Amino acid sequence: MGHHITASQSTVPDAAQHAGRPKGTPSTGSRTSGSSHAERVFLVQAAFAELGGSAHGPGEIAEVTGLDDSVVYRILQSGIYQRIFERVDRGLYRLRTSAAQLAFTALDHRLDGAQAVLRQLRAATGNGLAFLYMVAPFSGAQRQCVDMAVGDSDLAELGMTPRDVLSVTRSLRTGASGRTILAYLPEVLQQRVLAEPVPEQAGPGVYRDNDALLASLAEVRDLGYALGYEECMAGWNSCAAPIMWDGSIMGAVLLLKLKSVMPVAPDGVIEATKEAAAELSRYGAARPAADDA
Repeated sequence: MGHHITASQSTVPDAAQHAGRPKGTPSTGSRTSGSSHAERVFLVQAAFAELGGSAHGPGEIAEVTGLDDSVVYRILQSGIYQRIFERVDRGLYRLRTSAAQLAFTALDHRLDGAQAVLRQLRAATGNGLAFLYMVAPFSGAQRQCVDMAVGDSDLAELGMTPRDVLSVTRSLRTGASGRTILAYLPEVLQQRVLAEPVPEQAGPGVYRDNDALLASLAEVRDLGYALGYEECMAGWNSCAAPIMWDGSIMGAVLLLKLKSVMPVAPDGVIEATKEAAAELSRYGAARPAADDA
């Protein structure tokens, strides 16, 4: 589960073991110096995202990237002066908050037009309630509702409270959109979510057994969508599909309808939800410059 970081195919034997690693300790594969310094720096940066947690040592990063410990150490030291990394304890490093600023800059304007996509989904599903959930910017193991198309509906009259939207639906354990996002997160973040309690306000259909929840995640990846039956709130069923940017999960489109109206999601609802998510995924896809086309 999760996206494993691959190093360059130009590998060399690990001639010099790190002093702190006992002989014979298995690694993720042959160590490599990488095909370029830039590639090695990118691998180290990406390793922090894969490992999760607050801080990591050169040895951990070396295992994930396939780079020599000494190469990782030099990159970390150089990155401190370039304000990419910071040392938080002896032998432990983490990304600086400047990395978050880069991410926010990269995301700027990527979701322009999302409201139109959600309105189209609402129209295509007989006035279903359409929501856009994105991975919460300050926690990779939660989600946040950033847009919706509900027409003139008053959510309170429909039985939804701010707690439903902001509390119960924040957890990735609950609802089709939560499980859709969770299915594509790295395993380290999945385990964090599995360790969380089920929100008290969750609906009767929420997955309470972790084994069943994990099995549902595999199904989401196989099908490319998730169906929810009263997971977040009693009386409401749902369908969700993932928004992927550059191979990484960024969020999910959710279509919600009353159970009395949609006891089972028909093919038309599933396809419309998947198409809306695919359209928003295209918004985040890298596009070649005009002179590169």
